[in-house]
Amino acid sequence: MIDAETRALAERVLDACRAQGWTLATAESCTGGLVAGALTEIAGSSDVVDRGFVTYSDAAKMAMLGVSQVTLDTYGAVSEQTAGAMAKGALERAGVDLAVSITGIAGPGGGSATKPIGLVHFAAATRQRLIHHEKRYGDVGRSEVRRLSVTEALSMLHDLAA
Repeated sequence: MIDAETRALAERVLDACRAQGWTLATAESCTGGLVAGALTEIAGSSDVVDRGFVTYSDAAKMAMLGVSQVTLDTYGAVSEQTAGAMAKGALERAGVDLAVSITGIAGPGGGSATKPIGLVHFAAATRQRLIHHEKRYGDVGRSEVRRLSVTEALSMLHDLAA
């Protein structure tokens, strides 16, 4: 189901988490659970992967992850601030050691001058650290934005766990 490169990266994430004794959760919007899917494609991943939150709507982000209405109203769903709140919310709500979040505009519609198609915000968090990344993939197609986002999220997880 996943390509060899993604599988190898997912395996490295799982191995790094096992070495730390960590569990993880994902909080996904535009990828709709693809990061959790890539990790759980690997047999035995249940010792690391606790859960995945698919929070496509603003209401889901608020109810499941505790993202505030103020954050969403002020910065929008696709923002560094919302990605950070999603990662922190997943970390806290799941009680895990590591979390990653993704929120973006995969297209083909939904973009604007300030938030174009292909803009994706990521955050990854441990109890001690929160990192953010922003990627502007451009209008490369919905599937490609999502594929590239999975790779970026897995890379962020690995960087924090290694």
